[in-house]
Amino acid sequence: MTHDAEVAPPVPMSAARTTLSQIMTPLDVNLLGTVHGGVVMRLVDSVAGAVAGRHSGGPAVTVAMDEMVFLVPVRVGDLVHAHAQVNWAGRSSLEVGVRVTGERWDQAGPATHVASAYLVFVAVDDRGRPRRVPAVLPETEADWQRQAEAEIRRQHRLARRDEIRRLRDGAPGSAADVVGGGA
Repeated sequence: MTHDAEVAPPVPMSAARTTLSQIMTPLDVNLLGTVHGGVVMRLVDSVAGAVAGRHSGGPAVTVAMDEMVFLVPVRVGDLVHAHAQVNWAGRSSLEVGVRVTGERWDQAGPATHVASAYLVFVAVDDRGRPRRVPAVLPETEADWQRQAEAEIRRQHRLARRDEIRRLRDGAPGSAADVVGGGA
């Protein structure tokens, strides 16, 4: 961890919110005629990276996609919007939530929720080492809810990582005992 002279003051959640939009083309389609999930994931990672960089005041790299849920297919001609914001920030890492909506390019009406994702970023310095990020400041009840949910996801990520490490190390009391034992 790099040493920083000062910790920046908390940044309001609204400060880094960003939306990226893209019209889906025939180049984005899979064999079923719908847009590849990877095309949507790239848009998600791009908007999340922009938000992470804006919040942290510099480069931030994706370290995990905690969850990506596809709800409805996206088709050629759909205008897809990826809306992102920081949900939680720690010492050098932060969680960005992304909500993806889609709408037909030639029809008026409300956009459809097509996907959601949570990504974890680490802010890095010019040598690629982790650097401090400002805390995030919730402004609304919905923001407080997002922050609380992000903390739960963080706790689950850490617990899952620790359990996998125990399993790989063959530590007693780990899942390895359950898999190999029992009558």
